[in-house]
Amino acid sequence: MITNKYIMFPLALCWLGISTVTAEEQRPNVLMLCIDDMNDWCGFLGGHPQAKTPHMDRLAAKGVNFTNAHCTAPGCSPSRNALLLGVEPHKSGLYPFYKLKDVDREVTDRYTNLPRLFKENGYTTCGVTKVFHNPDNTYQEEETWDEYASYGDLKIKGAEGKGFLADEKDRKKRYMKVCPGVNPLSDFVDYRTASHAVRFLEKSHEQPFFLAAGFIRPHVEFITPEANYDRFPAKISPPPILGSDFDDVPLVGQSMARQSVVESFEQNDCWDEVRRGYLSCISFTDDNIGRVMTALEKSSYLSNTIVVLWSDHGFHLGEKRSYTKFSLWEESTRVPFIIWDPRGQNGNGQTCSEPVGLINVYRTLCEMTGITPPEYVDGQSLVPWLENPTKPMDQPAMTTWGRGNYTLRTKDWRYTRYFDGTEELYNHAKDPQEWTNLASNPEYAEMKRDLAKKWLPKTEAPRVLSGKALDNVWDADKPLQKFKTK
Repeated sequence: MITNKYIMFPLALCWLGISTVTAEEQRPNVLMLCIDDMNDWCGFLGGHPQAKTPHMDRLAAKGVNFTNAHCTAPGCSPSRNALLLGVEPHKSGLYPFYKLKDVDREVTDRYTNLPRLFKENGYTTCGVTKVFHNPDNTYQEEETWDEYASYGDLKIKGAEGKGFLADEKDRKKRYMKVCPGVNPLSDFVDYRTASHAVRFLEKSHEQPFFLAAGFIRPHVEFITPEANYDRFPAKISPPPILGSDFDDVPLVGQSMARQSVVESFEQNDCWDEVRRGYLSCISFTDDNIGRVMTALEKSSYLSNTIVVLWSDHGFHLGEKRSYTKFSLWEESTRVPFIIWDPRGQNGNGQTCSEPVGLINVYRTLCEMTGITPPEYVDGQSLVPWLENPTKPMDQPAMTTWGRGNYTLRTKDWRYTRYFDGTEELYNHAKDPQEWTNLASNPEYAEMKRDLAKKWLPKTEAPRVLSGKALDNVWDADKPLQKFKTK
């Protein structure tokens, strides 16, 4: 009996060790693919007939493709702050752009960013290039990342006779650069980012990992390898545009449109080149996402790695007489958003047309990995919609652009209220281009009241002043901003 006792004790320890390792191995990894400024001009969302995105299309076909997903703010910094800190702008006060490392610690110490939470829960964390907004790359770097690297383009040489380079003295070329380059692929920022992610996936990891790869394109400027530029013809199909679009749009809405840029492109016949450059950039990002996904598929991690893909906000290329982001209209708020859980979700391979916001990413990844989120975190877990993508969503997706400016996107409607009380209301089932503002129609007065009462913020945090960078929106904090109409 004594012999059996001493034999059984180490055997018990052995089984305990095996059980512990097995549990660790069962904790899912996370691969987060973060894209900059990408709208619905991709195959899996059908936003442009000439889009070429086979790799992202393949991912969308495997996971749940959220076709009615919207950013929390239509700008890189506030959108990523909301997603990665898990808090709405009207609660954090982080409405415009910031350098987080310069924000008062009493503000930032209230929050635990998403990759840091994973690190604190035993994950190996790796960030590559633009995960937070670029100026925030060093924000809590040691606390957040076990490994971090940020890349850029390496002196790209333009292909002769193709595209054009930016010249601030040339009005035709302002606000943009279309530059197909002849450099080797390894000189381009997104190729370098993908290469780092691939190397990470090729390593052996003892702990579960959280890998976030941030791709710059299609953010301006539109710099791609020549091969991507050559995939597209000189003539690019324009999106539907209404010349009189602003006749029923409030002044605050009009101020977000950057009409002078649109007029410059029209006067100088630039749109084909601009749109070609944008599609080329999306194509290049798709190539590099394909490289990362191929590395995952070849690795031993495929069956246990959750993949989530998102863009921080959309982008106008003439729609609503607008260029770039910074608006509360569909093309600026709507984003690509895919979640694929290879461990098995009933919704895999389906689309979800319910309105969802990127504010939900934090809680969703926490539930999928068994991590308890901080109590303050906003949003809700989307796991029920991964199981049943047709499940009705009882709340709209909200996007904020400056204190007092909010838009609510339901399944079929968009309701916007600006800081001065002016409104927009669009029936997306009948008016997907948002050309007819129904806000003044008394037939919809009750609908507006119900949406505002139930879903618009009752209180607003004051704007955080420390660390503030770009602040280019007309809102409650800048109510006297001058704006000239024609």
